[in-house]
Amino acid sequence: MSKPDGQTDGYREVKDVNGRVFRIGETDRQIMGRSRRWMVFLPWFAMMAISSSEYAFSSAEETLSGAHGWHGAHIFWLLGVWIFFQAAVAFPVGELRERGTLSARNAMMVGAFGTVLGYLALAYAPNVWIAYLGFGFFGGCGAGAVYATCVNMVGKWYPERRGGKTGFVNGGFAYGSVPFIFLFKSYMDVGNLGWILTAVGFGLAAVVAIVGVFFVDPPKNWWPPHVDPLRAAADDPRIRRSLLKNPPAVKQYKPSEAIRTPVLPLMWFCLLCTAGINIFGIAFQVPFGDEMGFAGGIVALAMSLKAIINGTGRGVIGWISDRYGRRQTLVIVCLVLGGAQYAVYFSGSIGNMPLFLLASMVSGFGGGAIFPLFAAMTADFFGENNNASNYGMVYSSKLVSGLVGSGLGAVVVAAWGYGGAFILAGTIGIVTAFLAMLLRQPGRDLRATSQESLALSA
Repeated sequence: MSKPDGQTDGYREVKDVNGRVFRIGETDRQIMGRSRRWMVFLPWFAMMAISSSEYAFSSAEETLSGAHGWHGAHIFWLLGVWIFFQAAVAFPVGELRERGTLSARNAMMVGAFGTVLGYLALAYAPNVWIAYLGFGFFGGCGAGAVYATCVNMVGKWYPERRGGKTGFVNGGFAYGSVPFIFLFKSYMDVGNLGWILTAVGFGLAAVVAIVGVFFVDPPKNWWPPHVDPLRAAADDPRIRRSLLKNPPAVKQYKPSEAIRTPVLPLMWFCLLCTAGINIFGIAFQVPFGDEMGFAGGIVALAMSLKAIINGTGRGVIGWISDRYGRRQTLVIVCLVLGGAQYAVYFSGSIGNMPLFLLASMVSGFGGGAIFPLFAAMTADFFGENNNASNYGMVYSSKLVSGLVGSGLGAVVVAAWGYGGAFILAGTIGIVTAFLAMLLRQPGRDLRATSQESLALSA
């Protein structure tokens, strides 16, 4: 039963100058019986488990072609279809999760099932169309359910300093693939492909299912009790600095409200461009390195370093954005990502192996950093309550970027060669940096900003 002034059993609700409601008083242990740190490390394990389908896929290209007789273009489109459906389910899964129709645990079970079907399809599909269905559709949808659940959950549990935590969890989606890059590139062949992919599929699905059992969402509007959302003069200067650089959203935007702001469509387009560049690098760095004459082990090392830096960069860039602001950090990342594409092509074309490895790492850093930035920025701009749905709309740009980066990338390489393709990718990255400068938190006026700044600096 409600008590006066928003006080209720176990918690109370307060409003800031913009009218936004915060639920305070309950600790993480009171809600789920353990520390909220669990909701960082468990999603991290699950993200590592689904990462190999995207980041290690190109390492298995030659073996898949030899085993099934699939044309090279089909291989690239298989990855494109997987990415399409991985992004396609983000919004519907988010909607079902926010409505309470689909629990976090059940979403993870769906992800585990899709993971198994995806690997079994790659191992035993009688033709490429079954592979499109099994790996592209079921595997992509399963990974998308896991991705959407993990990324949005950590932001809900850490609303006061979500950048670093979101980046850490998001990083698992890259460096979890490292052992599989070497496995698929250096050990797997036509003779052992079947049992290797089967074992990998069941093993990774088990990880997703087991950690998913422990997933719990916080209540709507929940805020950690040790941070006053109305006057964030916290003992921890990191929290105070983060809230000053990335203030909470002025309200909890519903998806229908968020899409009507000019900010969300611009975020969608910026992620389309940067994610397309990242996927292009994932799909074509291995074949480009092979064509430039680098040994298979060097190419696998380059991809592994790219994946490691890609994942590590997500956590580091989240921490940086907590300190210096999401938009400012995003602009720098876009410039780095664009410039790295020029460097990858230049180093490969002159046969400079150390420079090729360095350029690959820088490209991986930029390509990975964009995802936690957009995930955290979506919650900063539109609130946590509907973040699974709102970020699902932003992340849906990967529907297009997957096809552009992988499928259309193959068309551009065939028409213009690797030089034209890498230069085009780099130029798109530079242009996106200028577009990112236009991103602003919707609905925040100068009066509210001034009052919040005084509270934060008190």
